[in-house]
Amino acid sequence: MRVAIVQTSPIVGEKELNLRDLDNLIGGGDGSDIYVIPEMFNTALVIEADTIAETMDGETLKWMKQKAALLDAAIVGSLAISENGKTYNRLCFVKPDGSVEYYDKRHLFTYGGEGAYITPGRERRVVEFRGLRVMLQVCYDVRFPVFVRNRDDYDMIIYVASWPVARKIAWNTLIRARAIENQCFVAAVNRVGVDQFGVYSGDSVIITPYGEDLVAAEPGKVDMVSAELDLEKLYHFREKFPVLDDADTDLYMV
Repeated sequence: MRVAIVQTSPIVGEKELNLRDLDNLIGGGDGSDIYVIPEMFNTALVIEADTIAETMDGETLKWMKQKAALLDAAIVGSLAISENGKTYNRLCFVKPDGSVEYYDKRHLFTYGGEGAYITPGRERRVVEFRGLRVMLQVCYDVRFPVFVRNRDDYDMIIYVASWPVARKIAWNTLIRARAIENQCFVAAVNRVGVDQFGVYSGDSVIITPYGEDLVAAEPGKVDMVSAELDLEKLYHFREKFPVLDDADTDLYMV
């Protein structure tokens, strides 16, 4: 299983330009099975998300489906979705056959006003793809380990983010903690560039279950890198050192 992390610099509100830049960056792909792109990759972060929200039949999902089919791979990224009169920060996992599974961000960044415009999700979401079980998470979710605690039901967590450089120590620490405590790979993809909220350095990385960097994008630069996940090594590690068997299962959230 090969996973690519795609570190971009989206411009606020410039959907067509942002999708075109992603097309150029990914191109014909590098043979990866999954391509992970940042939070709000199509419009950049807009607090008044209802003003830029699309439906599940909108332009961005059509682009994701076309790209997934072209690459014979999954495309994973979040965008604002309007549904039943509500707006969600929805992380979509688009498969080559055009099917879509998704996770609605549960933990909203109320400090920055996200909760005023976005409806929180309620459900954990694990997606299976080509033998890999993937937990879907968005940005601020990384600060809440109980919700994401591994129930031996996933092999990798995907975090997509718009995480400012002012809090990069927290980002770099928390994504590694989630990998170590859950005995899983973590593919953490953050944006770069500048917007009205600050500066972003990216620090996108794929982390091993030991907390080590498997591959990392160049900080502060638009970049795409990929790595092969050794699932047999992961399963052997869990069997040899069965941390998950000692988890506090009574604390799990439904």
